[in-house]
Amino acid sequence: QVQLVESGGGLVQAGGSLRLSCAASGRTFRSYAMGWFRQAPGKEREFVAAISRSGGSTYYVDSVKGRFTISRDNAKNTVYLQMNSLKPEDTAVYYCGAGPRSGGPYDYWGQGTQVTVSS
Repeated sequence: QVQLVESGGGLVQAGGSLRLSCAASGRTFRSYAMGWFRQAPGKEREFVAAISRSGGSTYYVDSVKGRFTISRDNAKNTVYLQMNSLKPEDTAVYYCGAGPRSGGPYDYWGQGTQVTVSS
């Protein structure tokens, strides 16, 4: 069982930056690939980024490539999402997930953190 808690969301102007964190409970964090997803109002949840168990491989949706960076610190049981050059269309609730593989499925989810980008 893994419990995930996201933090770091907020209100930022277009062009600004935010860093999201997802802290995981338990001693098996390094056994899970981690991913970030987002859900905007009226839209389905979409994949944003994922990182392998070791951190050696990362994956991004095209719309965030070059702007977002996913990373993890297995010693701190935490995965991060550094978001730069934010756009209003990045506004969403961001969720982290944990699963056996970067490509999913994801078995555990956090409660989400709101990111709002104003124009």
